[in-house]
Amino acid sequence: MDSGSAGLGMEDIPLSAQFWTLAVLLVCSGFFSMAETAMMASNRHRLRHLAREGNAGAALAVKLLGTTDKLLGVILLGNTLVNAVAAMVTGHIALTLFGEEKWALEAGAVFITFCLLIFSEITPKVIGATHPDWLTQRISFILAPMLRIAYPLIWTVNLLVTGLLKLLHLQPKPGHQELRLSTEELRILVLESVHGIPSQHRAILLNLFDLEDITVEDIMQPRGSVEAIDLQASLEDIRQQLATSYHTNLPVYDGDPGNVIGILHQRRLLSHVLGGEWNHDTLRQQLTDPYFIPAGTHIYSQLQFFQENRQRLGLVVDEYGEIQGLITLEDIIEEIIGKFTTGLPGVDNELRWQTDNTVLVEGGKPLRELNRSLGLDLPLEGPKTLNGLILEYFQDIPEAGISAKIGGVVMEVVQTQDKAVKIVRLSRPK
Repeated sequence: MDSGSAGLGMEDIPLSAQFWTLAVLLVCSGFFSMAETAMMASNRHRLRHLAREGNAGAALAVKLLGTTDKLLGVILLGNTLVNAVAAMVTGHIALTLFGEEKWALEAGAVFITFCLLIFSEITPKVIGATHPDWLTQRISFILAPMLRIAYPLIWTVNLLVTGLLKLLHLQPKPGHQELRLSTEELRILVLESVHGIPSQHRAILLNLFDLEDITVEDIMQPRGSVEAIDLQASLEDIRQQLATSYHTNLPVYDGDPGNVIGILHQRRLLSHVLGGEWNHDTLRQQLTDPYFIPAGTHIYSQLQFFQENRQRLGLVVDEYGEIQGLITLEDIIEEIIGKFTTGLPGVDNELRWQTDNTVLVEGGKPLRELNRSLGLDLPLEGPKTLNGLILEYFQDIPEAGISAKIGGVVMEVVQTQDKAVKIVRLSRPK
């Protein structure tokens, strides 16, 4: 028996069978290309969530992605072997069809390159990138046994690759596969999750990201708008103030508004007032020590301080110990979830543009609240209130009727009183 009859060569396989073999090889190559793209593009957070819920495919995918070097090794090994065999089969087909012509192999190379590009690269990778999570949960059941079968070869290849990376000083650092998202990256994820998270929940999450950047000075009630009791006032005036106040806790000062001596909880004084047996000394005895907060304290830290010290109200002081304003636990909560209370009962304090694209605003309104409620972009680096912004711009107390454009917003001073801008008309930017 001669050597030609010892085995079956490619030339002995029917041409139709060679074409079918090439088609199967192209499909296999496309599978590996799609698997590589889908596995790398899959959402690992979503896969971990599905794995915790008992999804076997997701759990297997998470395990495979935990050893990315071995996963890529088996995918690329399979893809390389399939493409090499496909090129070989194409060469035999070209020789069978065109004989020993010089251009036969060149034509075969062009043909297989075109087929690999269309059917085994671009199309499957687009599919893998479009449906990564769905595909990953199913592809993992095929890749896992392939990895176990080819593990010795993959281990050898990875050993050589690791040595080459060390030689080039490009070896990956420990923990490089862990997904670590910064605050800004998390913010972008929340912003882009339009269909996954309700708008109100998304707004709360975005506000939480800002807690580390906002200080108590940004959201406090300015000193000029804080309601307080003067111990030197008459009992009748104090009684009238208590009767009309809608606050539960009121700062109490002695003559000078900057000399706060305590905080009055109205319920403690209620029995004395109703019984008619009370005076300034009785009021003083009901005071609790004031709680002072540095102006630069971040509200996230202050929220923790309120919780640890069981406080609900604090006086904000600057570096010189001068009182700048007042902040409550409710102010911080509203900064997170939005406004849920009003000022004076029966008064609509909601900020919104009128039909003529203008709105009347109190000068003591915080700039952050104006930006959030009216969709403006007023600067927040300097003054914290609209009054402070206008006074800084003019370097003086403007008269009523004067207008200016600040932060892209036309502002008309409507009323000034007690060395401050009381009412301002804002025009909506185009």
